[in-house]
Amino acid sequence: MTDNENDFFVHESSYVDEGVQIGKNTKIWYFCHIATGAVIGENCNIGQNVYVGYDVKIGNNCKIQNNVSVYDCVELEDGVFCGPSCVFTNDLTPRAMYPKGRNGHIKTIVRKGATIGANATVVCGHEIGKFAMIAAGAVVTKDVPPYTLVAGIPARIIGKVDEKGNIISRILKEK
Repeated sequence: MTDNENDFFVHESSYVDEGVQIGKNTKIWYFCHIATGAVIGENCNIGQNVYVGYDVKIGNNCKIQNNVSVYDCVELEDGVFCGPSCVFTNDLTPRAMYPKGRNGHIKTIVRKGATIGANATVVCGHEIGKFAMIAAGAVVTKDVPPYTLVAGIPARIIGKVDEKGNIISRILKEK
């Protein structure tokens, strides 16, 4: 489905709930669900099987690869890259039998230009700094400073990166 008035594309297999805002030139591919109140900026590419939760804000020029769920209380600023199957959480102590509802969810913010690698997990309540880079498979359990490269479980700082993602310094491991 192309909305000629707003100039965005949503594949016919995807669901976009009422009250969603989608920016110009954004593409939403196969089997996605965009929930009520979500705001997606311009020039975004939302890959196959992506869920965007209630009231989520996604900035301009973001790329969300296949199989990512951006749950409510997660905000992505402009130019954020989410690798395939990366994971966000929004509840530190979830229980099926004792749900807290949306009031118990904790905000996570991913700042401008940051990258989250494939299969990485971002535990809620943290800030990923501007142009930071999270390695594939990392588990983020604390804030990540701007222009920082983190890797591992739990994620630890292993270097610095520039805006283009080039590694400009590495932190040596202690023996």
